[in-house]
Formats: sequence, structure tokens, C-alpha cells
Amino acid sequence: MPIRNINRTVGTMLSWEVARRHGHAGLADDAIHVTFAGSAGQSFGAFLAKGITLDLIGDTNDYCGKGLSGGRIVVQPSPKFRGRPSQNIIVGNTVLYGAIAGEAYFRGVAGERFAVRNSGASAVVEGTGDHGCEYMTGGTVVVLGMTGRNFAAGMSGGIAYVLDEDGSFAQRCNATMVQLEPLLAEAEQEGKLARGLWHLGQADEAVLKRLVGNHARYAGSAQAKRVLDGWARYRSKFVKIFPHEYRRALGDLAAKGGKLAA
Repeated sequence: MPIRNINRTVGTMLSWEVARRHGHAGLADDAIHVTFAGSAGQSFGAFLAKGITLDLIGDTNDYCGKGLSGGRIVVQPSPKFRGRPSQNIIVGNTVLYGAIAGEAYFRGVAGERFAVRNSGASAVVEGTGDHGCEYMTGGTVVVLGMTGRNFAAGMSGGIAYVLDEDGSFAQRCNATMVQLEPLLAEAEQEGKLARGLWHLGQADEAVLKRLVGNHARYAGSAQAKRVLDGWARYRSKFVKIFPHEYRRALGDLAAKGGKLAA
């Protein structure tokens, strides 16, 4: 279907109808799949319900995926686009604001405040502007490229993984509330699990490879394919951003014998 920037909050009334009939549980994965071509207006996929996939060939504006509630959003450039996605904006500012569940894949760069106040969604993007993962409280974000300054400001939960090919990411990250760490392979993580220091139930490497693989599959990302093909070389270039508060909460859960799903 064609889409223009005057078309705003596309998918939200559909999500309301799904929620009215099925509640937050929504529908089976990909039960409703809509493909658009063009430039979407603000709040594309806002509050998108589980079971709905919005696949956009083109680009979109600010607040994409606001309040994402279990659906899937995929945005990739037009086949006529001849630039490098990792060097071109494809989605605007304040993407995934307040998202609680679901997933999003952007084959290109996002504007400022990507995943601000994200509390449960998973997302992959190929670069961000300033203030990425600001006030994030949950979920997982993967950045397969450069970030802007002040990344992770106020981030108290969730995990982010940034591909830091030139080793400069630490200069752009606000480390006040987070720790920068290397990836944990499964064997390494088992040791931390035994000591009660980590309780996600999945190794970093497994989570990251799954999301990067999804990005290649859903968004057709050449960047994701390059990383997967050269995984032995690229895995050491990822930086894990782990909030101090989240670490403390996981430690408390581990001490009480609880579990927290990835």
C-alpha cells in the first residue's frame, strides 16, 4: 500500500481493534502483515499490538513505534536507494518512546533519543543520533554502527549492544549509570550465573546473534550479514552497556532464587 507523511499513527486503530477482541495477548506472530511503500508520517506503528507486522519500504518520521505493545516494525530503504544505509537517516527522533514489548528493525540510522524510555521492546538499528537509550528501563537495543553523544543517559534497565569498530564509543557514552563490558559467551556466563551475578538465562552472544540474524532476515541488512559472516572477528568489537541498577536488581533476584526472562 502507498503511504505519505500525512498518514500518521498508522496501525494504531487496527491495534485497538485487536486489543479490544483479544487483549494484550494479541494474535499469533505475523497474523496480520501489511507492507507499505513511501514516507510515513509521525508515530508509525504506535502502540502496535502483538501479531501485527508493519513492513515499510521507504522511511518514516518521529515517534515511530511509540508505546510498541508486542507488534513488529520493519523499515528499510527503497530498492532505488543507492547510498549506504549505515550513513543515512531512515527513521526520525524519539523512536520507540515508552515501548513495552515487540521488536523493531531499522536498516539505516535513527535520529536523536532512540529507544527513549523503552521498557521492554527489542530493536536493531544501524546508527543513532544523540541521547540513544535515554532513560531506558528494559528491553534490548543493538546498534550496528556509530552513535551520537550522551548515549545511555539515565539508563536504569535493559541491555544495549553497540558495534564499536573504531573503539571510540566510550567517548560518546554517558557512563554515570552504566558499565561498559565485553560480550559474555555462554561458558563465561555460566560462571557468573553460578555466583549469582547474572540472571538473564541467555548468554549475551546468543541474544545478540539472534537479533542480528533477525535484522538480516526481516530488513535484508547487508551490515547484519557482514557481521554474521565475520562473527569470530566482530564479536569482540561489540560493547555491552549494562546499567548499575539493573545489575543490582538481577543480583537481588538471584539471591532470592528468582528469575528474570531475557
